Amino acid sequence: MEEKSKLEKLKKNYEVIKRKYDLPDFRELNEDFQIEKAAEVETDILIREIRKFMADKLGGYMRFIETLLNPVNAPMFVFSIIKTLGTEERKKASDIYKKLTKNEITLIRLDTEFSEEKEAEFVRYSYDLWKEIKRDFLVILDKINQNWDNKSEANNKGYFG
Repeated sequence: MEEKSKLEKLKKNYEVIKRKYDLPDFRELNEDFQIEKAAEVETDILIREIRKFMADKLGGYMRFIETLLNPVNAPMFVFSIIKTLGTEERKKASDIYKKLTKNEITLIRLDTEFSEEKEAEFVRYSYDLWKEIKRDFLVILDKINQNWDNKSEANNKGYFG
């Protein structure tokens, strides 16, 4: 019961900043960024905590795309994934990476100089960015799944033979 009350309190507090800064609905952000975890964080600056959850997810995707584009010291499975990608998917990955790195620079600025308005702007922009890149990311993942068996069977000898 206490967990639900924390979540309800979070939703109530979010509703205030949502109206103030014209943010996406709680449900939408929670589905994509699991912001309900912020219910466990005691804070006076809820928008910053929400931004952190969003930044963590987007940063993870940025690192994954970076590994696909520049697989230095990458785990072996990454090379199998790279083999499944065509020119179009590599271009999409590169475009996603550029957008995510630009977003990361904005994030560094926010971490350096706090502004509630800028935090809210980041949440809005990052949510829109996520909706945009998610489509292309799903195209890449579909291509990987589509080609996985073909590429991995064609070169299944491995390191020893």
